[in-house]
Amino acid sequence: MEEKEFSLWHYIVLGSAGLLSFLALWEIVVGVGLVDPYFLPPPSIIAKRALQMTAGEDAVLPHDIRVSATRVLTGFMLSALVGVPFGVVMGMSPTVRSLLNPIISIIRPLPALSWIPLSMLWLGIDEQQKYAIVFMGCFASILVYTMDATMRVDPILRRAAMNLGASNVQVMRHVILPGALPDILSGLKVVLAIAWTCVISAEMVGANSGLGFRIWTAKEWSDTGQVLVGMISISVTVLILDILFRGIERLLLPWQRKIPGT
Repeated sequence: MEEKEFSLWHYIVLGSAGLLSFLALWEIVVGVGLVDPYFLPPPSIIAKRALQMTAGEDAVLPHDIRVSATRVLTGFMLSALVGVPFGVVMGMSPTVRSLLNPIISIIRPLPALSWIPLSMLWLGIDEQQKYAIVFMGCFASILVYTMDATMRVDPILRRAAMNLGASNVQVMRHVILPGALPDILSGLKVVLAIAWTCVISAEMVGANSGLGFRIWTAKEWSDTGQVLVGMISISVTVLILDILFRGIERLLLPWQRKIPGT
């Protein structure tokens, strides 16, 4: 049976209906006493707490979102600026790949949390330390995604371009990058979510602002509503950044066929 193709509005309407139904069920379950509101406040209480943190006397939420997003984007862009070129070179050159693979194999399994003690010793708890945590948490993944994307480009296309007299730079510009770019961008979208994990971990350990700091502080005061506001703020911010990233992706890949729901 052929699947019915939905328009964008169908996805928006169905998604909104599903979300509203979930929130209504959540409100009812807490309201009738099946769940203790101390441990899981209903959406109405969370919305009230979010309003207080946004426009009330305790209006810290916009600042925390801006601080965390700046840390994420700065560390992520730095890691992309270094990781993508190195990944392309490693994908094109077996010699460079053989030299650097052992080093990458050592760095890649290390979680962002493992870099926090060293980064604090080296950089203190200033903004540079947060950027470094995001950078180290993203760099190896971006490098590997880019290297794999470069290696998947059809070698016949590379040989054909070189047989026609193209230089290595021309092969990279006209063959490798257009062929690998879709997979590179897909990898970058995945790593962008990892970047948020890195910065939240760093903010929980040593920071006085940001969503991770706000969540950890709320835990100390048993403010479950604020914890959930912080968590939801992370999800919403990541969703907005993902939408912006998709727009950039469409600009860079105009030849790709638009897929419904993407």
